[in-house]
Amino acid sequence: MTAPLKHSASITVDVALGDRAYDIIIGRDVLSSLGARIAALRPGVRTAIVTDRTVAKYWLEPTEASLVKAGIATSRIIVEEGEGSKSYAGLEKVSEALIEARIERNDLVIALGGGVVGDLAGFAAAILRRGVDFVQVPTSLLAQVDSSVGGKTGINSPRGKNLLGAFHQPLLVVADTAVLDTLSQRQFRAGYAEVAKYGVLGDEAFFGWLEANHADIFTGGAAREHAIATSCRAKAAIVARDERETGERALLNLGHTFGHALEAATGFSDRLFHGEGVSVGMVLAAEFSAQLGMIAEADAARIKRHLAAVGLPTHLQDIAGFSQEGLADADALMALMAQDKKVKRGRLTFILLEAVGRAVITSDVEPALVRDFLARKLAQKI
Repeated sequence: MTAPLKHSASITVDVALGDRAYDIIIGRDVLSSLGARIAALRPGVRTAIVTDRTVAKYWLEPTEASLVKAGIATSRIIVEEGEGSKSYAGLEKVSEALIEARIERNDLVIALGGGVVGDLAGFAAAILRRGVDFVQVPTSLLAQVDSSVGGKTGINSPRGKNLLGAFHQPLLVVADTAVLDTLSQRQFRAGYAEVAKYGVLGDEAFFGWLEANHADIFTGGAAREHAIATSCRAKAAIVARDERETGERALLNLGHTFGHALEAATGFSDRLFHGEGVSVGMVLAAEFSAQLGMIAEADAARIKRHLAAVGLPTHLQDIAGFSQEGLADADALMALMAQDKKVKRGRLTFILLEAVGRAVITSDVEPALVRDFLARKLAQKI
């Protein structure tokens, strides 16, 4: 698998969902085409842009300019950055602002931001007037390869991640890779965890390509578009086969059962970004799989080595404030995992590995084995 030799004008990935199918447009500077694309899809539409304060500084005015150029009326709703906005209070703020902006059922909500904004704005659109269409304009690597695609929207409960939400597919996704240049290295690395996930769960050749080409992805070379497009194609194919996660779509949660519990234990704060939790969670899933004899220890070590090579956390002890109450307690982490969306009648379901590139859904994992595994990892000296 090789990357293109130069940047292409744009790449289009189709999410094949029948009458709810939509395109993901990927490329440098495609944000300027947003207004024209929306006007072609919905002539005469009105829009409201939901974004956060940090993204607004860089990308709100260019987004508005693209819409105005296409003759599209728009308003703006700005929320605070971070998981704190993905809450009951954040949902109320956005929903009331959309109502005040007189967004009607035939209008559009535009989610301009990372995963938090996409999930929050998408959920508000799903419940506003019993359903208003929305467009995703993801501005983080994580959002471009994962959360903007597939129609999962929602907010967090104090008891767990993404426990309230709805499946609500976007009308369009416009992923401008140039906007990623304004991300901090930590934010970009966190998003890269989700890119690596696609190789780990279902494409060993892609994982090998990432091992060889990750530097070009980070510096903004043509490998960046290739990696994003490959990730989106992988997710789009799974979503098309299992939109509402009744089967194989659960594979996309590799690393998330552990990761979401770690996010909850750290209070959904900047101590642990979502992608960082996924990175640690993938390593834990690989090592737990090795403990069960499902995957070779060398394969588990390969996954851990690559994530560490790009600067992602791979040990529980890498998490800021590791010794704080709740995080260094196996029973507390088990209690948080019990709130995972994949729990069925109180039984844990994990996404585990048989090889690099081959993930499996494993039901009825014995909780005592998980607890003992976590206790050993928590006691580990690195």
